[in-house]
Amino acid sequence: MSRTPVRPPRAPAARGPAGPATTERGRQGEDAAVAYLRAAGYAIVERNYRCKLGELDVIARDGDVLCFVEIRTRSRADRGSALETVGAAKQRQVARVAAHYLAARRPKATSMRFDVLGITAGQLVLIKDAFRL
Repeated sequence: MSRTPVRPPRAPAARGPAGPATTERGRQGEDAAVAYLRAAGYAIVERNYRCKLGELDVIARDGDVLCFVEIRTRSRADRGSALETVGAAKQRQVARVAAHYLAARRPKATSMRFDVLGITAGQLVLIKDAFRL
């Protein structure tokens, strides 16, 4: 009779440096982004709107325009710009959450747009009307 060796359970695969340090950097980046938006004349309406579909980082007004601002951070530039991380799938998700926000909050707005603010190695870049769906 042969015996099959018993192997210990595998540890979960590492998914990168997620955890408190990453979360804290993200929060600090978001705080810096909000300060940048305010300095650029935006009025912050709401931060971190959450629903079952996802989250909107910042909802703000730029004059009469309601802006849904996606904020992305990267601590290093050697892996590309933070702006590059907002692909088609992320754009669709932001748009779905924005539609939920509009239905739930019913803000008075005749014009809306999607902005992206990228922070790469401490450099902030704002792209107004970054994408349309």
